[in-house]
Amino acid sequence: MRTLKDAKVGETVKVVKLHGEGAIKRRIMDMGITKGCEIYVRKVAPLGDPVEINVRGYELSVRKADAAMVELEN
Repeated sequence: MRTLKDAKVGETVKVVKLHGEGAIKRRIMDMGITKGCEIYVRKVAPLGDPVEINVRGYELSVRKADAAMVELEN
């Protein structure tokens, strides 16, 4: 299983599934990260946390723990 946490800088990826339960999953969906959307990975901080992405036309920073819950297409 490949997740957003594993995506490389400059890569455009497609979301297949969101993992997690309740409020955590809802927060990820509220940010615009839903099944089928495309995400462009802009930057990753030196220690890997957070990850800066472009989703639905806006920039977003996502914690590594949240990025691990977003499953990507292989």
